[in-house]
Amino acid sequence: MSGQEDSSVIIETLRSSVKEQGDLVKKLKEEKADEVQIQQAVRELKHRKKLLEDKELSLDTRFTKFDRPKFEDFLKRRFFFAPAFEIYGGVAGLYDYGPSGCAIEANVVSLWRSHFVLEEQMLEIKSTQLTPHVVLKTSGHVDRFTDYMVKDVKTGECYRADHLLKAILEGILNNKNTSDEKKKECELVLAQLDDYDQPALTAKLKEYGAKFPGTNNDITEPAEFNLMFGTSIGPTGLLQGYLRPETAQGIFVNFKRLLDYNNGKLPFASAQIGGAFRNEISPRSGLLRVREFTLAEIEHFVDPSDKSHPKFENVENVQVTMLPGSYQMSGKPALNITLKEAFDTKVINSTTVGYFIGRVHLFLCKIGVDPTRLRFRQHLANEMAHYACDCWDAEIKNSYGWIECVGIADRACYDLSVHTKSSGIRLVAQVELPEPTTVKVVEPVLNKAPIGKSFKKDAKQVTERLTNLAESDIDELENSLKEKGTYTIKIEGQDYTITKDMIKEVKRYEKEVHG
Repeated sequence: MSGQEDSSVIIETLRSSVKEQGDLVKKLKEEKADEVQIQQAVRELKHRKKLLEDKELSLDTRFTKFDRPKFEDFLKRRFFFAPAFEIYGGVAGLYDYGPSGCAIEANVVSLWRSHFVLEEQMLEIKSTQLTPHVVLKTSGHVDRFTDYMVKDVKTGECYRADHLLKAILEGILNNKNTSDEKKKECELVLAQLDDYDQPALTAKLKEYGAKFPGTNNDITEPAEFNLMFGTSIGPTGLLQGYLRPETAQGIFVNFKRLLDYNNGKLPFASAQIGGAFRNEISPRSGLLRVREFTLAEIEHFVDPSDKSHPKFENVENVQVTMLPGSYQMSGKPALNITLKEAFDTKVINSTTVGYFIGRVHLFLCKIGVDPTRLRFRQHLANEMAHYACDCWDAEIKNSYGWIECVGIADRACYDLSVHTKSSGIRLVAQVELPEPTTVKVVEPVLNKAPIGKSFKKDAKQVTERLTNLAESDIDELENSLKEKGTYTIKIEGQDYTITKDMIKEVKRYEKEVHG
């Protein structure tokens, strides 16, 4: 048997192994098995998937002779980019672009704006990079945008806990003296790494005798670390804020103005290009993981009952490489398929998602990405972001493996809903109905005199908040005034106490609406 045939047999064996485990996961979920049992099965599935992907990467001859350190050194010598503040020793994760690097970025941004913003007549905005705490608390970033880190007990240096464990495991795997049994154990831990919580990470780091890289000192237990740069806004230091980790929130909080600008019509898209910041614990991998970078984002707003895209036919014959979640569960290789076929066979669930996959594919090819190294991989349920109901990543295969470079997520109405609830401003759109319908209306009738007397310059925003309360909040207001005589609302971190004399009554009635 030739080496090529031998490799094909190994790949097929690994695919069968993934399919077998994927079928087990499906069966356990269908039978509503114990959650712990399901999680264990999912971890084993991830382990087998990683073995398959690593084997496929090792057989790709395009990367076997690529000298990455030499290439990066060349880029630095020619000043495409260089460590920022290099004469002072530099700061990890911060880079400066030289003349050639600036020219490349400017060309990419110019093409992006032409390809997306101008072609699609998107509404481009520029929002501030400083973001108040309340915005990112509402979006979920304050509570969920975190990683675990460890510290050197002597020097105080920090390292990302899962990356440290990964480095230890890879060192064991690369040791020629490691037994097959030990290698299998390490591979299984690597596959489960993304699912480890704080206790599990602590246990594994202790099990493998983890020491801090470079010093070999003991480390602290992993602690949760928020990846946003915190700051205070204004001289008092009382208004907490962050450097934005994404540009999308600036679009969501301006939804009402954008909708008005578009004459109240859906669908429409808004775009933003600008700086984003992530306080990575121990940034590595060159420009792939940095603390400050340029981000280009689009938010496309549609009627949730109609997610079709009028221009889908323009991209329906574009051939793309896709790796659906079901294929990952069964160990199947990615498929080359037209977007029309992908929609017809329910690989993608809407023509809007399909349209943007097509447009992203065309853009990446336009700026020089090799289409044979490009794929769109669907997120599995256990890796979906808290705001998404479906997500596809455009991944590029390079010497690091498959690296995500674009995320295409169906965020449903998550962001607009949470900001509506938190701000009291209704971030909604109306569409014309084919037939008028009757709806129930609940609204407080305000007594503006005591509101103005009590809140003075803040009376306007208090009135707006009360006028835009959701029905559940109005019920809470009514009950609280009956039981306690007061009701508290919060605006930008400030509490305002509403008293009985400020609310004349709560009206409930029905009315006919046409849109």
